[in-house]
Amino acid sequence: MRTRLWGLIATAWLVMGPAFAADRGTPEQAKALVERAVAHIKEVGKEKAFEDFNDPQGSFVEGDLYIFVEDMTATNLAHGANRALVGKSLYDLKDADGKLIGRELVSVAQGSGEGWVSYKWPNPVSKKIEEKATFVRKVDDFMVLCGAYKS
Repeated sequence: MRTRLWGLIATAWLVMGPAFAADRGTPEQAKALVERAVAHIKEVGKEKAFEDFNDPQGSFVEGDLYIFVEDMTATNLAHGANRALVGKSLYDLKDADGKLIGRELVSVAQGSGEGWVSYKWPNPVSKKIEEKATFVRKVDDFMVLCGAYKS
């Protein structure tokens, strides 16, 4: 299962990489995109909003920034860069250093309701493993997230 999941992730980076050739997003822009996504959910409802977040050409993908949504078990509900992850559990997904990313995202959401989680992740532009910080905001029974690669 884990090998198949990493295969889906790697394929997305190879396919989507050229689409992310724009400038690198900042943590401030990532947080602003999450805030805009939360407002969109309140405006159109989560079903329509999740559809919009899944569109790689939509307004919730900006350069190397994209919205993704997970429930409180870290099961992916929407993903702007890799729709193949929708429905997959990311709870036990580890970064390059073995950090359990999904568990930490859930912990932040259940604790303060929002915050930052840092981990190492493939950059779709450079194709290298880089440090990434993801902003987490809990909304109802799910998390809205967006991460920025650190320069």
